[in-house]
Amino acid sequence: MNTPTLWKINCMEDEFPGLWRLWFKNQCVSDGHSPHVDGPGGWKEIPRGLDEIEPGHLIVVALPGRRIARIGEVVRNNIEHKKWEPLIEGNPKDRSGWKHGYMGRRIQVRWELENAPDVWDEVIQLPANFNMRLRGTLHRIHTPTPSVKKFRDVIANRSNWVKMSGRFGYEQALSDYIAHYPHKLKSGLTTYPDDRVRERVLGDDSRTDVLLRETAGKPVIVECKQDSPTVDNIQQLCDYIRKLKNQTGEQARGILVHGGARTVDEKVWRKAKKSPGMKLEIFQYILNVEFEPSFRPNR
Repeated sequence: MNTPTLWKINCMEDEFPGLWRLWFKNQCVSDGHSPHVDGPGGWKEIPRGLDEIEPGHLIVVALPGRRIARIGEVVRNNIEHKKWEPLIEGNPKDRSGWKHGYMGRRIQVRWELENAPDVWDEVIQLPANFNMRLRGTLHRIHTPTPSVKKFRDVIANRSNWVKMSGRFGYEQALSDYIAHYPHKLKSGLTTYPDDRVRERVLGDDSRTDVLLRETAGKPVIVECKQDSPTVDNIQQLCDYIRKLKNQTGEQARGILVHGGARTVDEKVWRKAKKSPGMKLEIFQYILNVEFEPSFRPNR
């Protein structure tokens, strides 16, 4: 049995927020090179690789933050038929050519959903040991980079599933939230009896994210990270605990809060367990935001 040809395409969520949702809904991936701004060549100036994608090929969608969305099997390459079907509306007053819209060169796919999230706002956080160092917006994946089976195995592991948009935009926002609502992190935690709950200065320009107290009165240092924790993050937390003890004489516990996948790399766990005299815990946070329409008061 021949191994299917596998491509990686970057979903430009930073430039076009919500693009992955449109890809998922329309069962396609798209390219942003408009034929209206490519010069006199028009459709003949197709970016390298796009015209090589054929039905039966597989495409894995890469997202910012070492995440992937899904694998899709190519059904039809509309680029061959010179169709311009913009997913994002253009500006009619734009004279540069983008008045025709954005992301309009489509490749139709059928998403693999049997062993994957079946809603658009759940995606997959790649484990730390998963090597996917591929450059460029579009790239054909060759060995020894990950095989199709490895991608499918990672996608099928529910512990790697994370919310697409359920993350704080900044680590400071997360630490501010924990400082105001420490009991939501863990029962029994309270604010530290200090003028500055956040960013306790440790004497060498290093600062804790959040300094709390537990029921027994011992200090708890909380370090916040947007992505999956690393060995260096654990080392950083251990350094903070040592410095606080040198400064105050108190032995603190440590909590690392992160927005990555629930499953943490084994090397990180080993580092946390082997830190002598330090009790370290690791928590994943999940951000849920809901909106409701407002109403005028009855007169």
